[in-house]
Amino acid sequence: MSERINAGRLMLYRNFKHQELFDNFVWLINQADNDYYNNEDKAALLYDCVNELLELADAYGFEGNLFHCFLGFLLANNENAFSTSCEIVGPGDGTINQIAIHDLKIFQELFEYDMSIVDRALQTDAFSMLRNYKNGGRTSKVFNKRVRDRINELTVSLEQSGDAEEYYRHVTRFYKANGVGKFGLHKAFRVMKQESERPQIVPITSVEHIYLNDLVGYELQKKKLTDNTEAFVEGRKANNVLLFGDSGTGKSSSIKAILNEYYDKGLRMIEVYKHQFDCLSEIIETIKDRNYKFIIYMDDLSFEDFEIEYKYLKAIIEGGLGKKPDNVLIYATSNRRHLVREKFSDKEDRAEDLHTSDTVQEKLSLVARFGVSIYYIAPNKKEFQNIVRTLAERYHIQMPEEELFLEANKWELSHGGLSGRTAQQFINYLLGFEAE
Repeated sequence: MSERINAGRLMLYRNFKHQELFDNFVWLINQADNDYYNNEDKAALLYDCVNELLELADAYGFEGNLFHCFLGFLLANNENAFSTSCEIVGPGDGTINQIAIHDLKIFQELFEYDMSIVDRALQTDAFSMLRNYKNGGRTSKVFNKRVRDRINELTVSLEQSGDAEEYYRHVTRFYKANGVGKFGLHKAFRVMKQESERPQIVPITSVEHIYLNDLVGYELQKKKLTDNTEAFVEGRKANNVLLFGDSGTGKSSSIKAILNEYYDKGLRMIEVYKHQFDCLSEIIETIKDRNYKFIIYMDDLSFEDFEIEYKYLKAIIEGGLGKKPDNVLIYATSNRRHLVREKFSDKEDRAEDLHTSDTVQEKLSLVARFGVSIYYIAPNKKEFQNIVRTLAERYHIQMPEEELFLEANKWELSHGGLSGRTAQQFINYLLGFEAE
């Protein structure tokens, strides 16, 4: 009987995302040549494992030795006391490093195990077909290409490593460069909550790849936003930000662009909707001790005069007993300058209010908690034409400028007026027309 691999001795790397699959593989390795168990039952389990492994390869874009890719993925995705302490800042000091090396020796045994032993014992060729797997050029459905490639590169590095110390160097280098777990391997998240359950922070697997250079104009607004964000990711003092103004002017696109620009520096973003404000305390509690910088993003934020959620948000931003963590900021977009709806009838109500100034301050105090306010105004005709011209050049649209502007003017009159969004929609129309 071959020497057993005792994965039960793992101390840090436990509770994997695909724990059952990992346990089944280890069991098959240890029991492949054990006559106590029926070979047909073991072969059936092996094929179940291979089927699940192929599904993971399709979802994550694995290539090469699929069993090794699976092991590399487990190391990249497991959030534990060691891996989370290494993310962004790299390894520190202390006994935990020796414990990590202890666990990595067990992973080394798994990497070095000859899976053909299982094939011969069970008279299959399952693993021989998975040693050099080609996925047909498919990318990951879960990770962006960069992260998928980094995990594959980690796997190859571990395959070529000679000892656990070398495993340790490769793994810690990966954690520092890419992070670990869902917060390390994804850039954007949303909040999901079922009734009577705790809120879950769920990765958004497809994020629009837009950058600040893609946004035409608004240079002063972009600089104000980047200055604040750079201070934040570099650990300096920074403010919550409110982007307000006309619709279609690029407020939401600027936020998405900021995420893409600073993701490599440890910036992450969590989108929260108004009806989820009661979850904010739990969300902040979950992320406050991680080595990433988190922006809680609220798009199209506004409140009717009868809605009271804004009072709860005020306390979360600034005013509650708990100190807001240094790694969390709130960025919001809105078409309203003061966020809370105001009506002319409010003036009549104030006439009966003994403390009119208090009522006004109650409604303005929320926006005052955003230390940076950035105004996005709709472009004038000349600015709109410049946006159209720039986008046409970017997408290689061949049309005389006079005709281009004439058609753009016709388009904006019937499609929402002068805005960057209208200009982009017009260009999309031209591209679709050319493709016919």
